Amino acid sequence: MKRIVLLTALIFINVFAQTEDKKETKKRHEFKIIKQIETTTVKSQDRTNNCWAFATTSFIEAELLREGKGRFDLSEMFFVRENYPLKAERFIRYHGETNFSAGGLAHDVINVIGKHGIIPEYAYKGKIVDTAEYSNGELHNVLSAMLKTIAERKRISVVWKDAVNSVLDVYLGKVPKTFEYEGNEYTPETFSQFLEFNPDNYVELTSYTHIPFYKKVDLQIPDNWQNAEYYNIPLDDLMRVMNYSLEKGYSFVWDGAVGRDYFYRSGYAVIPVDDWKESDKPEIEKKITQAKRQKAFDTYLATDDHLMHVTGIAEDQAGTRFYYTKNSWGTKRGYEGFWYMSEPYVRLMTISVMVHKNAIPEELKKKLGLE
Repeated sequence: MKRIVLLTALIFINVFAQTEDKKETKKRHEFKIIKQIETTTVKSQDRTNNCWAFATTSFIEAELLREGKGRFDLSEMFFVRENYPLKAERFIRYHGETNFSAGGLAHDVINVIGKHGIIPEYAYKGKIVDTAEYSNGELHNVLSAMLKTIAERKRISVVWKDAVNSVLDVYLGKVPKTFEYEGNEYTPETFSQFLEFNPDNYVELTSYTHIPFYKKVDLQIPDNWQNAEYYNIPLDDLMRVMNYSLEKGYSFVWDGAVGRDYFYRSGYAVIPVDDWKESDKPEIEKKITQAKRQKAFDTYLATDDHLMHVTGIAEDQAGTRFYYTKNSWGTKRGYEGFWYMSEPYVRLMTISVMVHKNAIPEELKKKLGLE
């Protein structure tokens, strides 16, 4: 009987997988790139929740290309390593009554650069365990258990931070004090100076009606553990920033929802009027207003799921604008690692973006008080 049940289950899973695969891989769109910004190769975050580090590092690499400084492969795991002690300290100071996760946001990378610098990938891979893929689940579980135990004590020692750093060194490796690059010796700080990357040039923007427009606000999402402030602007202004940025040759970091329907693993994302149907024509999409966007945020339809790097503009055969987006799931998914997100999808599902200040239209910069 058990064998029959198991066989039936396997058949069901196989049929279901084939159905889902057919649904996911159906190409309904013929995309044409309108604007494409040079970027580095697609990487994979593998089995980690570190999309924020991969997306923002890709963005920084593209910024260095845009500025004519060359092609660099920077260490994502350096930014992960330097954020963990800060997350741990916050968790303990709140006596364990706050979020401690592997997630993060674009400013978590920018803040590390301002304090600690940058390291190239070869000098800090962040992978001590001999595996082909990144896999930080065990690391995070060990840290979570350790911190929970510490937070539950009536009195804590003065050496718990040393214990946290020891765990990080075991799983990710010790951060080198110095390293060589093209025959010269650098520290992370002097390498950042060599790249002339200025963290102060970058700002984050969002768009919600429960907080005042044209003001800096604390964006209330779980991964904003640093309580970083974002400029809150109307949706049409936010879209104008994204379009202006790409048209002027600036890419940006995108934070938004991908864990819901209509973000297809075949490589595109839309907000269709009707449920999915087999067709060789593009979906007719909903019109997304500020009110619909707010409702999606308030009801958890649009959540802070994933960060990616937007590097271009495209159109499909129906003339719908799509945002050409570099993901961090490797090259086997999507269009060799890239996704096309439709304008309605971006209007609804964007949580925030990070851009260079010069990628914002001048009149909006003045309104926000940006120099």
